[in-house]
Amino acid sequence: MNHEHHHSRNHEHHESGDHGQHKSQNHEHHKSGHHTAMVADFRRRFWISIILTLPILLLSPLIQEVLGLETVLDVPGAFYLAFGFSTVVFFYGGWPFLKGAVGEIAERQPGMMTLIGLAISVAYLYSSAVVFGLQGRLFFWELATLIDIMLLGHWIEMRSVMGASGALHELVKLLPSEAHRLKDGDEIEDVNVDELATDDRILIRPGEKVPVDGEIIEGESNLNESMLTGESMPVSKGEGEKVVGGSVNGEGALTVRVTHTGENTYLSSVIDMVSRAQESRSHTQNLANRAAGWLTYIALSVGALTLLVWLSLDHDLQFSLARMVTVMVITCPHALGLAVPLVIAVSTSLAAGNGLLIRNRDAFEEAYKLEAIVFDKTGTLTEGRFGVDGITALAGADEDEILQLAASLERQSEHPIAEGIVQAAKERNLTLTTAKKFRNLTGKGAEAEIDGHHIRVISPGYASEQGISAENESLNQWQQEGKTVVYVVRDDEAIGAIALADIIREQSRAAIDKLKAMGLQCMMLTGDSEAVARSVAQQLGLDDYFAGVLPEDKAKKIREVKQRGLRVAMVGDGVNDAPALVESHLGIAIGAGTDVAVEAGDVVLVRSDPRDIVAILSLSRATHKKMIQNLFWATGYNVIAIPLAAGVGYSAGILLSPAVGAAVMSVSTIIVAINARLLKYTSLES
Repeated sequence: MNHEHHHSRNHEHHESGDHGQHKSQNHEHHKSGHHTAMVADFRRRFWISIILTLPILLLSPLIQEVLGLETVLDVPGAFYLAFGFSTVVFFYGGWPFLKGAVGEIAERQPGMMTLIGLAISVAYLYSSAVVFGLQGRLFFWELATLIDIMLLGHWIEMRSVMGASGALHELVKLLPSEAHRLKDGDEIEDVNVDELATDDRILIRPGEKVPVDGEIIEGESNLNESMLTGESMPVSKGEGEKVVGGSVNGEGALTVRVTHTGENTYLSSVIDMVSRAQESRSHTQNLANRAAGWLTYIALSVGALTLLVWLSLDHDLQFSLARMVTVMVITCPHALGLAVPLVIAVSTSLAAGNGLLIRNRDAFEEAYKLEAIVFDKTGTLTEGRFGVDGITALAGADEDEILQLAASLERQSEHPIAEGIVQAAKERNLTLTTAKKFRNLTGKGAEAEIDGHHIRVISPGYASEQGISAENESLNQWQQEGKTVVYVVRDDEAIGAIALADIIREQSRAAIDKLKAMGLQCMMLTGDSEAVARSVAQQLGLDDYFAGVLPEDKAKKIREVKQRGLRVAMVGDGVNDAPALVESHLGIAIGAGTDVAVEAGDVVLVRSDPRDIVAILSLSRATHKKMIQNLFWATGYNVIAIPLAAGVGYSAGILLSPAVGAAVMSVSTIIVAINARLLKYTSLES
């Protein structure tokens, strides 16, 4: 169809923090506003046309006969009144289709608009000629109801398609709008981020977002870059190291020299990638449109043939023309205009009721063809938080004692590793002891006094610096699997080690088993190391994985999978997943992730449960099946109706009048509507 089916991205204009994106946002805002206006326009045309259709129906001889109102509604000049109302419905209600038909013909791609435009034009012009003297019958009520139903179909369809999509706007919101700039003499002034220039010095306090790309000139801290890189582990950084706009500062204060601002920042390059990928996306024409294209050719050729055949058989022009018009009006089934929109409306509401939001109808419709599914690891297959994966005891200590000491110390820290250790102690119902003289060893661990002992929880690197060594088979195994290991040290002796890893969601296993049973290849993308990726892939039974993937290369990996000849879905939740979500045939955003991934996805899983991926693909398959069934009901009756309308059974005394044709159409429409409703009872399982 000639209206837009691509993501409509509704971008408000941000006064600050937009970093050179004003132009793009205004363009997007304009595009989205246009789409909203189109929906409102179809709605308005539908209601006005419906109101005008009532008098047309009452003035129609056939309807009067059916209702037994011939004498009551014997209005003088009824033909002219019906002509007047029908003219308004034709030009006002039919305008989107007439305009669309011209567009489709200009592009040499006749579809639904051409078919509707042809049927209503033939019906209107022929009926008008009858009003003004040509012998024949009127098609005004068929014309009006056809326009009404097509307007309703398009309105339903566009409403189900349109979801405000603000990926770029959401990306821009990741950046703070203000920064703490240091003047000479280290006086702090709060300025708009737009005012920052290269080489300015800024202060980033603990817990704050980094406003622009820069280099640390003083201080050290752990930075959470998972929103940007997908790397689950906070990165320890100190003087001379780079920080990225949009990442979150940990526990240390940093003084940073600005290196990139505005459009040159890393985040802006991601914005650009999402924008380009969305713009270049091609959309499949829907099945109904293709069916309509074929029916247009059939209507034209059979209509013209009907006229020529009857004229050649010495029938008069009036009879021959009536046969041609009947063929053309009947060929445009009311049901075809509703076949797809009704199924979409039902499947969209069914999905929403199950926490599955369909944002790009085209991609969802085509999901039944998928052959591979690629998961982002952090926050999708895993929980995106550190959990204790193993404890090994050294020097005669036991596991509970090691965990109890580590958790007693770490509960004063806000580091993700500390949170994982404390959570594990809670799960084992261990009683924690008070730690005195707590001190954070940035990037190395933490220390305190517990029950008169000097307790440290430190990295293996720092332990070897301090001359503390530990040997154990588990430690070697953990190292090979790429797990994060910390040593628990009491009075300079390592008494145990704790392995931490990003916890695999229980639902991930069930989801992958079901997806593989549905015939899909399951793969994983991660910024983590080869060892971590291999370990997760083995545990989940994945078909393939890509490790150490840089954020900007994720979309490239999706392209690689596509080059294998596979139709691929991508599942992710981070900013850095957005270009890959758009690059895939179906982008599935896990809802608990960032707003950006949600905005870039074709489908959003509100519950963040990987099993819902099975549900969305099952729904897509069921939706496709219903569409095929509906298209069969909507077009199948043409096999019988068109030859009869053309007069094939004339010699046997069978001549299909437009009225009977309209009745057959009504039955077809009712079947299509009921069949679409039956989708509600679909089980969202494979």
